[in-house]
Amino acid sequence: MERWLALELVSTIRHDGDGGVADGLATVPGTAHWIQEQGDLLAGHIPVGELAVDEDLRLAIVELRQAVRTLFARVVRPAPPSPADAHRLMTVDQATAHLNAAAARELVAPQIEWTVEGVPTARLLSAENEPYVRLVAALARAAIDFLSGPQRTQLRSCSAPRCVRYFVKSHGRQEWCKPSCGNRARAARHYRRQRMATDGGSAPP
Repeated sequence: MERWLALELVSTIRHDGDGGVADGLATVPGTAHWIQEQGDLLAGHIPVGELAVDEDLRLAIVELRQAVRTLFARVVRPAPPSPADAHRLMTVDQATAHLNAAAARELVAPQIEWTVEGVPTARLLSAENEPYVRLVAALARAAIDFLSGPQRTQLRSCSAPRCVRYFVKSHGRQEWCKPSCGNRARAARHYRRQRMATDGGSAPP
């Protein structure tokens, strides 16, 4: 299953399974764990195993996440955004400026390599020595690539009860981010219809 670093970042805000919202970046250890989990997606950008996470880095990633979630909310309109933070999003101009500024902090140049198999590959060569800057810039570039790529048109906000996730629609009839959300949404819809029938009203579609 394809993974996108930008989607992984916004998905650090999720339903906690108990009616509330959990934040995977709420603490420094939680942030360090999330970064380690993204090692494959960050390969070639920064050696995550050598990165010491502190509160300043955590806050920088959280602020970048807020900018990306703002732009995700803009993409899914006119559908509603994730209810987790719909009331405290940045403006689109603020989010765009923040994302661009974070990406611009790292000076990188594309480099081509020719493998022994005769297949050219490209990588970015960084002139930045500060690993914190490189990490945040890599996250920002990943978000820019996502938002300007074809997957943007398939971005959705899950409408299942209590879910706060964004997801990329993988097939034409997909309405929810995962099967469990679909089951929960159908159960809620069935309950509403039964309730309306009991109350003598018309059942919603």
